[in-house]
Amino acid sequence: MKRKIALSLLFAVCAFVQSLALIPSDNRQRLHTGWQFLQGDMGGIWEVFRPAKAGQPASVPLWKSVTLPHCFNELDGVDPDVNYYEGPGWYRTVLDIDNPYASGHTFLEFDGAGQKTQVYVYTTLVGSHVGGYDEWSVDLTQAIEDFRKTAVCKDIYKGKIPVAIRCDNTRDLQMIPSDMSDFNIYGGLYRYVSLVYTPKTHIEQVKIVPLVDEKGKKGTTEIAVSLSDYKDSKAVLDVKVKDPAGKEIYSTSVAANQEKLKFSFEQKKPLLWSPETPQLYTCEVSLTDGAAVLTSKERFGFRHIEFRENGPFFLNGKRVLLRGTHRHEDHAGLAAAMTEEMMAYEMKQIKDMGANFIRLGHYQQSSIILHLCDELGIMAWEEIPWCRGGLGGETYKEQGRRMLRNMIAQHVNHPSIILWGMGNENDWPGDFEATFSEENKKDIRAYMAELVDISHAEDPTRMTVIRRCDFCKDIVDVYSPSIWAGWYGRRFIDYNEMETAGMRSVPRFIHAEWGGDSHAGRHAEDQDFTKIVRGDSNGDWSETYIVHLFDWHLKEQLKLDSLTGACFWTFKDFSTPLRPNNPIPYMNQKGVVQRDNTPKESYYVFQSYWSQTPMIHIYGHSWPIRWGKADDKKEILVYSNCPEVELFVNGVSCGKKQRNTEDWPAAGFHWNVPLQEGENRIEAVATQGKIQLRDAITQQYQTATWGVPAHILLKQGADDRGEFVIAQLVDEKGVPCLDSRDFIRWGATDMDAMLHHQGTATGSLRIQAANGRSVIRLTPGARKPVVFSAMLEKQPHVKSLITIE
Repeated sequence: MKRKIALSLLFAVCAFVQSLALIPSDNRQRLHTGWQFLQGDMGGIWEVFRPAKAGQPASVPLWKSVTLPHCFNELDGVDPDVNYYEGPGWYRTVLDIDNPYASGHTFLEFDGAGQKTQVYVYTTLVGSHVGGYDEWSVDLTQAIEDFRKTAVCKDIYKGKIPVAIRCDNTRDLQMIPSDMSDFNIYGGLYRYVSLVYTPKTHIEQVKIVPLVDEKGKKGTTEIAVSLSDYKDSKAVLDVKVKDPAGKEIYSTSVAANQEKLKFSFEQKKPLLWSPETPQLYTCEVSLTDGAAVLTSKERFGFRHIEFRENGPFFLNGKRVLLRGTHRHEDHAGLAAAMTEEMMAYEMKQIKDMGANFIRLGHYQQSSIILHLCDELGIMAWEEIPWCRGGLGGETYKEQGRRMLRNMIAQHVNHPSIILWGMGNENDWPGDFEATFSEENKKDIRAYMAELVDISHAEDPTRMTVIRRCDFCKDIVDVYSPSIWAGWYGRRFIDYNEMETAGMRSVPRFIHAEWGGDSHAGRHAEDQDFTKIVRGDSNGDWSETYIVHLFDWHLKEQLKLDSLTGACFWTFKDFSTPLRPNNPIPYMNQKGVVQRDNTPKESYYVFQSYWSQTPMIHIYGHSWPIRWGKADDKKEILVYSNCPEVELFVNGVSCGKKQRNTEDWPAAGFHWNVPLQEGENRIEAVATQGKIQLRDAITQQYQTATWGVPAHILLKQGADDRGEFVIAQLVDEKGVPCLDSRDFIRWGATDMDAMLHHQGTATGSLRIQAANGRSVIRLTPGARKPVVFSAMLEKQPHVKSLITIE
C-alpha cells in the first residue's frame, strides 16, 4: 500500500513537466531499435542500470530486446487460458545525444504510452504522464546536462545517455478508461517514441482555423503560433501558406518575441476539402535565430460542416450521407503496437470499402490516423476515453479534462475531424458503489456539461457528441442512442422503425454502432433470417446472417432522407477481456475484416453499396462445402455495384439480373439454383458500360446427412500466405459435420511452429468450429518436422495428430 501511495504522489509532483502537444520541429528521429524490455516491476530505478555481467546475480531479472512500437500484451490479450497482463513494465536504452542547436532543448516525445508512464535519465526522474492515448513530451535537457558532468557518464556510458521508461496498465478505478470497457487497456510504448531537438526559443503550437462560407465563396485563415523561451529572443518567425498545388498564397515575417503571435488573411473561392477531393493547404512556420533554423509544417483544409436540426448532414452546402465505421488500434500478434505502414494499409482498406466517415473509438488515436483521414478524405469523430464504469473522483475528472484539452490542441488542425466525442456509454455503472440514482445522474450530467463547455471553448468550430447516455442527450450537440436492430434487440427488418424513432428523439441525430458478430468461415443454409430476434443470443453468428443484416440496413439507410449518417461497429475484429466465451475467445468479432485485416464476406456488402469503383464478389469464398438435398435450390448472392450481373453455375447461365437496391438481398443479384453433388464452379460476370468484371469460386455440395462428431480429420495445405493445417469434424461414417460449433483445441510439439494467440480464424489455439472445421497456420520459417494436434474440447478422447515434414 505504501508503494501505491508513493507512486500516486510521484505522478502528481511530476505532472508539471509534460507538454500538451507534439513538438513542431523538423529535427526529429524515431527511436525504433536499441531497446530492452522487462515485464514486471523493478526494486527501484538503480536496479534498472545497476552494472552486471551475464551470469552474475545482479543480471537477474533478464531483459529482452524489442523494437518500438511495442505492447506488453502483444499475445496474451487473446490467450484463451489467462487474463491479459495488467501491471508495470520497463524499457531502457542508451541514446547518443547530439543537439545541433547551441543552448537548445532535447525532448523525448511520445505518440502515446499505456497507461501511466515515468521517464528517467539514468536515475533522475524527469517526467511522467497519466493517460494512454494523448501525445506528450518530456524535456530532457537539464537532466542530460547534469548527467554529462558525472564520472558514470564518462567512464561507463562513454558520453551517451541512459534512459529508462516505466509503463503501467494496472487496474485503477480512478483512471479512464474503465476496465469494464469492451476493449483491452493495453500497456507499453505501443506508439512511436521520438527524439526531438529544438533551439532555445522554439515553437510550442501552430493552431490554424480555416473558415469558409457554405457556398465556398470566401475563406478566412487564422493562424496562432505559440512560442516557448521567447524572452530576449532575437529570432525571426516566417509564416508561409501554400495551396494544394504548392503555390504560395500568403507570407509574413515578424520578430519572435511574444508568447503568442497571430496572423490572418482572406482569399476568394478556396479549394474545398471533401471525401471526393481532399484538398490540403500547407502552413510552413520557420524560426530563425542566427544559424539556428527550426521549421514546422501543418496541413489544413477548408470545409463547411453542418448538422441541421431535425435534418441531414451538409458538407460544403450539399447533403452528404455519412457512411461510416469504427476503429480500434489493435492487430494480430501486435495488439496496439501497429506500425505506420499497417495503419496506412488499414485506412486504405476502409477507403476502398467506400466509407467517408469513421468514429475513432473509444480514445484519441495516433496522429498518423488523422493524417491519413485528411489525405484519403475520411471524416472523423474522435473522442476521449471516458468509457463505462460511472464517474470517479477529482483525479478521474481532471484526467478527463486534461485528455479532452490535449486531444483538441493536438488534432485541431485536421480538416477530417468533424465531431469531438465526450465519451461512450456513460450510463454504464459498475466501477463505484453509487448506482445511477438521481443524484448520481446529476453528477454525470454536470461533468458532461463541463466537458462540452471545455470543447466549445477550445474549438468553437466543431460540435460535440456522445453515444448512449440518454439522460445526457440534451447536453451534447449531436446524440447517438443505442440501436442494434437484429443483434441486441428486435429483428433487423425493424431497423427503419427504430432508426426513425431515434431521429425524432433529439434535434441532431447520428447512428453510431450497429451490426453484429460473425465467426469467419461459418455459414448457414436455408434460414429465414428476417424472423430472428436478437441475433446475439438467438442467431448462429454466421457470416450468412450478418451479410443479410448489413444488406438490409444499407438499403434502408438510402431511404431515410433526414438521416445524417451511420457507422457500423466495427471495421476490424479486436481483443476484449469481456468476451472469454466467444467463438474466438477474448475477441469482439463484429468486424468486416479479421484482426489481421483479412476481409470477411461482409466487407464486400459495404463495398457494393458505397464504393464508386466497379467491383464484384460472389458470397462464399470462405465456404468450401455447402449442403442440402439433391433437388434443393440454393441461394447464391453476388455483391456488385455494377448495373448488371450474369451468373453461371458449372458453365450454364442462370440469367442476367439488374441492380435494384429494393430487391433485397444483394440489390437484386440473387439466384436460387440447384447444385450438383460434389464440385461446383460458380462464376459471375458484371457489366458496367464497356467494363466487364469476373469473380469465380468452387464449392463442394454435400447431400449426405451426418451424426454427432466422432473423429477429426487433419489435412495439410498451403496457399500464397503459407502452410496451414485443416481440422474437419466427421461422424462415425466419416461424413463431415457441417453444423458443428464444438470447440477445438490445437497443440504442437513445438508451439513456436504454430501461429497462435493471433485472435483470428487461422491463428487461435481454442476456437469454435466453423461448419465443423478449424484451420491453424504454421509460423513462417517454422522448424520441421513438427507434430500438430487437434482435440475436441468436450470429448478429449476425440483427438488427431499430423506430422508436418
